[in-house]
Amino acid sequence: MAVVTIIGAGMMGSALAFPARENGNEVRLVGTPLDREIIDVSRGTGRHPKFNKDFPAGLKYYQVEEMEEAIAGSDMIIGGVSSFGVDWFGDVVLPKIPDEIPVLSVTKGLWDTPEGKLLTYLDVWQKKLDELGKKLVLNAIGGPCTSYELVAHDQTEVAFCGKNIEILRKMKALMATEYYHISLSTDVTGIESAVALKNGYALGIALTIGLNQKAFGIDSELHFNSQAAIFGQAVKEMSRLLDYQGAGTLENLCVGAGDLYVTVYGGRTRLVGILLGRGLNVDEAKAELNGVTLESLVVAVRVARAVKVCAEKGILNRKDFPLLMHVDEILTEKKEVNMPWEAFTFEVC
Repeated sequence: MAVVTIIGAGMMGSALAFPARENGNEVRLVGTPLDREIIDVSRGTGRHPKFNKDFPAGLKYYQVEEMEEAIAGSDMIIGGVSSFGVDWFGDVVLPKIPDEIPVLSVTKGLWDTPEGKLLTYLDVWQKKLDELGKKLVLNAIGGPCTSYELVAHDQTEVAFCGKNIEILRKMKALMATEYYHISLSTDVTGIESAVALKNGYALGIALTIGLNQKAFGIDSELHFNSQAAIFGQAVKEMSRLLDYQGAGTLENLCVGAGDLYVTVYGGRTRLVGILLGRGLNVDEAKAELNGVTLESLVVAVRVARAVKVCAEKGILNRKDFPLLMHVDEILTEKKEVNMPWEAFTFEVC
């Protein structure tokens, strides 16, 4: 029996306890400083407070101050923090993990640099590890997967990415089940960029839902033409950005497009996009969703900022990213949603 330790008891980290435990592993769930109540409730009831299904029997629960005890003897660490916990995970957690234990992160996002580069979170953490002289092997999960559907055992396909294919295969053996299917890739930049980009673009698609509610009424039927049009434009712009990242493969694009699809149909990004489309500005939308983490806002602004820097250098053309540029001005300039439909059209001769 292998030992899988999950650090971060949010919904996605906790959802991964299901395939990990049901695959015969000992599973230890460790809370962050913000997860104390979650761990207390889970210990007492055997169920995450936001799930409608009990954890598999035998799960072990740890508060943050018990983290080193949970790490000891582990065969794999899963990082289950949101993008807002990136610094804490890199500064506090990674230094505590022995170099021989591989790390698998669920955290999705990108950092932009003043030079217009886009860095994955694994890039950011690797720099910290290099400074510490640590040799941890960092890996990540990408692909279309919502936590509550994973808990429900809906058929799910994701991709594990990392530099060492043999380590990826070992992690797949620990986690794969009859409902949790895992592809493998050594293109970390490609997978991580694709699944981060989808957050900003899912926001753009969700704007159309709010626009239609504004035009036809909140209880009106859904309109799919506009959503599909923006979906197509989003995939086109994602493809261009993956090319910029040197990662424009069909596999990477498909992982990102699948993740884009599932994000539009559920979750926090859909909610904020609808509110913006109805006419709220970004501050009003945030207030309406008080307490909800909105990673899509962060990644959209960061990527747009990188595109603008690259456009000034002549590396990219802002006109190739009309959807991203409009989402950015909605978020940074508080402009009203006014989708530039004609900018999405093309001629092929």
